[in-house]
Amino acid sequence: MLSAILERESDMSKTEYYRKILRTLADWDSFLLKESGLPGPRANLELVNVVADEGTEAQFKHFLTFDERSAPRNSQLEFLAVCGVVGMGQLLVQGNSGALEILRASASDSRWRVREGVAMALQRLGEADMERLLSEMAKWSRGNFLEMRAAAASLCEPKLLKRKEHSKETLLILDRITTSISSAKHRNNDAFKALRNGLGYCWSVAVAANPEVGMSMMEHWFSTQDKDIRWIMRENLKKKRLERVDVAWVHDWQLRLARNEF
Repeated sequence: MLSAILERESDMSKTEYYRKILRTLADWDSFLLKESGLPGPRANLELVNVVADEGTEAQFKHFLTFDERSAPRNSQLEFLAVCGVVGMGQLLVQGNSGALEILRASASDSRWRVREGVAMALQRLGEADMERLLSEMAKWSRGNFLEMRAAAASLCEPKLLKRKEHSKETLLILDRITTSISSAKHRNNDAFKALRNGLGYCWSVAVAANPEVGMSMMEHWFSTQDKDIRWIMRENLKKKRLERVDVAWVHDWQLRLARNEF
């Protein structure tokens, strides 16, 4: 059966191919490692999503046993950990509330791919129940730097921000996180840098979804003297999605910030 599927690989999408293969396997680990894309610049996210769709709670918990020590960053084994956290998102959608605690702990993992997996997992919840995701991320936005980063990254996905009330609440959460940065004392660490880099694009996503509210909220931060927040705002102004909203507004503020005119 497996050989027949392999022969037909060229006639189906990658997602369909992976789905059919996994359904024939009793033990997924070897196949996942082979197809992981790691070590390398890009993990196989198509396969990650198929695993989350098709896997079981037992499999996901098995994948999560590959921790930072046994599956270091950019190793093939890290791919299994990513599959585990995204799988937790699917369990969360299915009503397993305990998955949320696992995801919150994983948000502070030292491996950036695992942290990205947390955002992917939370976005699964958002597609099913955006109000619940917003409620939970409002709590995370008061957590540590990496929990804040996970909250921002999970919410700032265009497909989740189609409704104005959702984008407005996302903007309020971003504003709260940015306010936390303004009072942050310990900034010379990887967690803070990850948060700052994430906010360097998140604002543009939320503002593009709701410019009527978001543009004025961004303008509030343009006058800050905080060097990290100014960097965040300048980075967002570089994003093409904001130019598509109002190119004159973007260019005007880029010039004013460069000249310190505000």
